[in-house]
Amino acid sequence: MKKLSFITVLSLIVILLANCTSPTEKTEWKLVWEDNFDQTSGFDTTYWSKIPRGRSDWNNLMSDNDACYEMKNGNLILKGIINPDLSTDSVPYLTGGVWTKDKKTFNNGRIEIKAKLGESIGAWPAIWMLAQDKTWPDGGEIDIMEHLNYDSIVYQTIHTHYSYVLGIKDPVSGSTNKLNRNDYNVYALEMYKDSLVFFVNDSHTFTYPRIETDKEGQFPFDAPFYLLIDMQLGGSWVGGVNPDELPVEMAIDWVRFYQKNE
Repeated sequence: MKKLSFITVLSLIVILLANCTSPTEKTEWKLVWEDNFDQTSGFDTTYWSKIPRGRSDWNNLMSDNDACYEMKNGNLILKGIINPDLSTDSVPYLTGGVWTKDKKTFNNGRIEIKAKLGESIGAWPAIWMLAQDKTWPDGGEIDIMEHLNYDSIVYQTIHTHYSYVLGIKDPVSGSTNKLNRNDYNVYALEMYKDSLVFFVNDSHTFTYPRIETDKEGQFPFDAPFYLLIDMQLGGSWVGGVNPDELPVEMAIDWVRFYQKNE
């Protein structure tokens, strides 16, 4: 038998210890809230509302039209569709999105979302968070998942006054990570007082830390945040839409929120 060097043995021990203390070990967490979208009609309005239309790329096609929403096979389906009636709404496409604003907030825990993303040129589904009590960008933005639907990757990013207004790139504010195309993926975020830790399918992908700095707004994330899940079509980032590939659907299987066991 080949003898292992002391350094090799020590390296193996370090690897084994690291695996035993993985941040995704579920025994460390207690499930405190979930929505499995098991209703046959309509999502639970105790926690969710339809996102209203706005003027930004991400919400300028948002609609409360029921054609953009469906409960099917234990999933909340958010759709991007061709506008069926231009006489009542002049935008060419309609999209569906929900948020927990003013109803349910999250912090100091781990949030997980299991979702399947449809594919269509110009589709831009997202799962993200905004501060409940502060405006953007001072309150911060946490992009748990953004996908340009011709890509084989997802984007995970933070935005703050420090990174967006001041333009400071240290620490790094985002990463890209592979996903299982045409299948469900689990996107997760752990929120701590000193860091945000991102995951795709339980693989650690990115950490954004709090650092010592005299610059404003580096880490505004130790506060209540609400969750947004939305489908969008078109815009300056994702580009044009191919109407022949619509409708496009985003299926949300469940949302779960955990906190550390005492």
